[in-house]
Amino acid sequence: MKTDLSHLSHAQKDELIHALEAQVQALTGQLLTLQKVVEKLQGQLALNSKNSSKPPSSDGLNKPKPKSLRTAGQRPSGGQKGHQGQTLWQTQKPDFIETHMPAEFCDLCQCSLTAAEVVETCQVFDIPVVAAQVTEHRQLQARCTCGKLHRGEFPEQVSASVQYGPVVKAAMVHLTQHHMLPLQRTAELIGDFFGLNVSQATVLKTVDEGAGQLISTVENIKQAVQASPVAGADETGMRVDKKLHWLHVAVTEHLTVLGSHAKRGQEAFDALGILPNFQGTLIHDGWRPYRALNCQHGLCNAHHLRELTYLFEEQQHEWASNMIDLLKYASYQPSAVDSVRLGHMRYAYDCILAEGFMLYPQVEPQGTRRRVKQSKATNLLLRLREYADDVWRFMSDPEVPFSNNWAEQAVRMPKVKQKVSGGFRTANGLESFCIIRSYLATLQKQGANLFDALVKTFQGSPPQPRFS
Repeated sequence: MKTDLSHLSHAQKDELIHALEAQVQALTGQLLTLQKVVEKLQGQLALNSKNSSKPPSSDGLNKPKPKSLRTAGQRPSGGQKGHQGQTLWQTQKPDFIETHMPAEFCDLCQCSLTAAEVVETCQVFDIPVVAAQVTEHRQLQARCTCGKLHRGEFPEQVSASVQYGPVVKAAMVHLTQHHMLPLQRTAELIGDFFGLNVSQATVLKTVDEGAGQLISTVENIKQAVQASPVAGADETGMRVDKKLHWLHVAVTEHLTVLGSHAKRGQEAFDALGILPNFQGTLIHDGWRPYRALNCQHGLCNAHHLRELTYLFEEQQHEWASNMIDLLKYASYQPSAVDSVRLGHMRYAYDCILAEGFMLYPQVEPQGTRRRVKQSKATNLLLRLREYADDVWRFMSDPEVPFSNNWAEQAVRMPKVKQKVSGGFRTANGLESFCIIRSYLATLQKQGANLFDALVKTFQGSPPQPRFS
């Protein structure tokens, strides 16, 4: 419907125009604000485990198609050259032999069949039926002619009238702390396999006993990690009695230490006692409390690749694609790359950063404001520029890895434990888990038999890992 403005004076028309201009400017500002909100929300919806630090469990039904960050053709799928296979081969000394004779008479001429010979053998590998064995310890006594009474002594590990042996205890701990089974399913499995009616409380008590046997060994692992030239660190939230606690990891290529604390930052570092005195190169994700530690730093480039993947695939940032190609190319270079080639890669790195800042410059604070919220792209560019030496630490130091995969692997199984069991009932339960998990993860890296190590642990002599 058209409005009749003929009855308005010139002054009234000018006033109306100014009011409409102000309204247009206000609506334009609201539109720009809403566009930014929509862009931010769309960006949050687009985040997944492939282009951010979100765990795969958060992807839900929109789980992205798996895509390796490796360059195509670098390592083809399947077993690599020199990989030792695990094919099941026949043994030269079978435990039992069953012979399968032909018929006694020929079905064509009815003659008797004699002198049968072996033409083919097939072997079936199986496990015999397992049942618990009960060993009764009897204490004898005798009286000397002088009247003194002498008694035999029970072994050190036999301390109750009825108890479970080291193999059963090792099975409980192995199932709950390595294979991450809940207490109830562990008790059921012990009953099905061994015919023992084990309660959940017994499993829990056995876990605490195993942790007590391993405290000194884990302390030695902590000291070895602290003295290492390169280590990785990470942390993740864990539920304890419906409250948030934090699980911290400090790892090397051959050692793993887990610890728990109610806090996430410096207070937890001080309580666990590894990182504050660490003097080597610490690989991490750039979190500020790690940055405050008095050591040399190396940043996890797997995090950078995920963030760059988001900027390229969701927001079409061409510079992000170039940075992905450069970092992936550098990751496949030999550790002893010459300074000239490294200089060329660093120059290309600086050029890509400059290209990114031209598109997404840093917003300077206005007036009394100290900080201004930057875009996701700008924050990443600032980090890559300010800590460029830490990004490229893996090229300047052959012992420093490209990513923090050591630490990320260490937190993966505890998250599985939480997902399966829903959390821990007490802080002491989480602490026992950290002690046992530190020991088992370390031995697993060093190729030891974990079940055998747990049996010896409950016999009072846990095998020690290599600390160097």
